[in-house]
Amino acid sequence: MKAPARVALAAGLTAAVPLAWLAVTQPSLERAWSPDHAQLPRAVFDGDTVRLSGVRHFSYGRRGEVRPAYASRTLDLSRLESVWFVLVPLSARLRAPAHSFVTFGFADSQYVGISVEARREVGETYGVIAGLFRRYELIYVVADERDLLTRRVLHDGAEVYLYPIRASRDKVRELFVAMLGRTNQLAERPEFYNTAVNNCTSNLVAHVNAIAPGRIPAGIRTVLPGYADEVALELGLIEGGATLEAVRRRFRASERVARHAEAADFSRRIRDVAERR
Repeated sequence: MKAPARVALAAGLTAAVPLAWLAVTQPSLERAWSPDHAQLPRAVFDGDTVRLSGVRHFSYGRRGEVRPAYASRTLDLSRLESVWFVLVPLSARLRAPAHSFVTFGFADSQYVGISVEARREVGETYGVIAGLFRRYELIYVVADERDLLTRRVLHDGAEVYLYPIRASRDKVRELFVAMLGRTNQLAERPEFYNTAVNNCTSNLVAHVNAIAPGRIPAGIRTVLPGYADEVALELGLIEGGATLEAVRRRFRASERVARHAEAADFSRRIRDVAERR
């Protein structure tokens, strides 16, 4: 075999090994999971009542302390009133990297968030490139709103934007029930997270379009989470402003989250500005 042919063969074999590994590797429920992803939540429905287990309510201190906790919760779906969209930019320089999730408000002042994430193992960190290659499983984290927001602000030092979404109570309920249904599905049949096609924003878009077909059109901005609030504003899903800059100024919640992190009425206080008309 001539040298060029040997080089080509070696290159082909080098490329084939990782591709073969990707083809045969399968998602798993059994790994040494990071504490914040250790429990898969589940939902049991009984008429208007839903019983949740594995609800995360970690506490995060201002000096990096983390106090793990999980609990069960019983909610009355007939009292579900609102849904809020949260955007967390992940880069000060680049627009596209971001995390997004939703939080649901009930008439009794309870708020429950659902965050679609890459499920990490102990000692593992999230990587955008790694997320393209079956590195992480997919998890729907169901958590107290305080957990999800204070984690991003106090623990990660990130900015958060908390947007009220225009939706009827019936549509809010459909979205909540659908997301909990997918949560149950992942507890039985794991999937791989994928940075491009199975991430936080792509799953939210899929849920919304399943309820209201075509509500969010396909496009590059629906793949890149950092543009999600811009798309939502253009589609009339976000209340409260004519321009993205104005809406972001109004609904930037980082300072209120930090100030009221330990308040008994945390969810009301972080909305004081957002709900002022």
